[in-house]
Amino acid sequence: MNYDEIKANNFVEDIVLNDLKSGLIKKVQTRHPPEPSGYLHIGHVRNIMLNYGIAKKFNGICNLRFDDTNPTKEKQEFVNAIKDDVHWLGYDYKDEFYATDYFQQNYEIAIKLIKEGKAFVCHLSPEELSKSRGTLTEAGVNSPYRNRSIEENLELFEKMKNGEFETATCCLRAKIDMASPNINMRDPVIYRIQYNTHQRIGNSWNIYPSYDFSHPLDDALEGVTHSICGLEFEDHRPLYNWVVENSGLENQPKQVEYSNLTIEGIVIGKRHIKKFVNEGKISGFDDPRVYTLQGLKRRGVLPESLLEFSKEASVSKTTTVCEMSFFEHFVRDALNKASKRIMAVLNPIKLIITNYPENTFEDIILEDYPQNEQTSTRNYKFGRELLIEKDDFMENPVSKFYRLSVGKKVRLKGAYVIECTGFDHDENGNISTVYATYDKTTKSGSENKVKVKATIHWLACKYAQRVEVRLIDNLTLSSKTSNGEYEFNPDSLQVLENAYIENGIDFNFSERYQFIRNGYYCLDQDTTPQKLVFNRTVTLKDRYNPALKS
Repeated sequence: MNYDEIKANNFVEDIVLNDLKSGLIKKVQTRHPPEPSGYLHIGHVRNIMLNYGIAKKFNGICNLRFDDTNPTKEKQEFVNAIKDDVHWLGYDYKDEFYATDYFQQNYEIAIKLIKEGKAFVCHLSPEELSKSRGTLTEAGVNSPYRNRSIEENLELFEKMKNGEFETATCCLRAKIDMASPNINMRDPVIYRIQYNTHQRIGNSWNIYPSYDFSHPLDDALEGVTHSICGLEFEDHRPLYNWVVENSGLENQPKQVEYSNLTIEGIVIGKRHIKKFVNEGKISGFDDPRVYTLQGLKRRGVLPESLLEFSKEASVSKTTTVCEMSFFEHFVRDALNKASKRIMAVLNPIKLIITNYPENTFEDIILEDYPQNEQTSTRNYKFGRELLIEKDDFMENPVSKFYRLSVGKKVRLKGAYVIECTGFDHDENGNISTVYATYDKTTKSGSENKVKVKATIHWLACKYAQRVEVRLIDNLTLSSKTSNGEYEFNPDSLQVLENAYIENGIDFNFSERYQFIRNGYYCLDQDTTPQKLVFNRTVTLKDRYNPALKS
């Protein structure tokens, strides 16, 4: 590969490219290291793009390595979801590893550190240990157990491994510098006692390495050249380097931090989402209102939208917080190209064409993908009794209202120009039926070019099927409560059970649909053979919503 012909698109790629050109590394290798304690969210897309994308761009290797060092929170459910997310985004990994695969090697390196006088067993309680570490302005205090002999430390660590101590009675700490201005370097804990049953290795280990110890070692053992991670690990880099340099391993990976990416006003924290789940306010971490990748997938967002959004948000050293409108631009752009156009009426009232013959139907040709130069078409039926959106009629029209009102004309999509002649109220005073006449010389495609200011969509009553439509909005309100919690938005989900859609279409989960003049939709997993359920992915830009509560 001629690296002189490759252009770096961000500073991380620039670092990798320079290391290749200089000969510092011969082949790039990255890793995607999620913790299987929850679902990936939109902020993880950037990490996935960088790790998998850089390996692919420079003809290298990227492995998937699960950081499964916390058995109290990890589940196979999360492992499966993470692998599904990676493949959904269009990436693949060379090999699949787990941090627990390296436990024996981690342990042997810990023994090496003890023998070199660089680690010791500490019997301070967690509270005492935390207090002894000092503050940002005050140095820490050495543990009274810091100068134990190598022989005593080896014996105590062996007892820890054999399960002879109770949880939290002692730990293994690296011996670095309690006066370091970086608190992470103040004799950090590298092993803790852990008696919980692990989903993969059961109870085979009674001690577990800390993330700051196992992660750099696993990178080095695996052959990783660049450990690409978020800004929250920047302060941990000196410890990462210390562990690698003192491991005795030949491979010396380089940690590179990049800015995190999120969207203003959304909730991605597991604690907050779990709270809403436990309170029964959302169905789970894959609820379409949640910005996990599983939730976004269920909502109908296409993976290319997420990739393009992350790419255009750029990679820097400053945390990137984007406006929702910026994200939705990429969602709409991908959906506009891919979505089949469908007529659906979400908040219906009946329209009767009084001069159209009863029990008569004719074919109307509708385009499936009018956004494409070449599109397939389908036949739909037009008749006397139709359904239209309630908001497409106004009894007392306001200024610049160009849709239906008495005496006004509109075109019915793909069909005829009609003129409204009257309407009925129901017993509650609501508009129940609208009446109109049609001009049979104005069928779409004919030479009669009657000019009207509006075109509306419709359904033939006999050729419409009832469906459930779920309108998705922000999960939380804009402000937090006094205790720092997010306030749940009770209007984040509106369920329309009296919506209608064209029948005779083979709706499927892989397809995306634009409900004409309304928004983009997909089938939800709650769909059954008896009832179709649609989620709204996003509205059309800058248009009224005909399905809002009246």
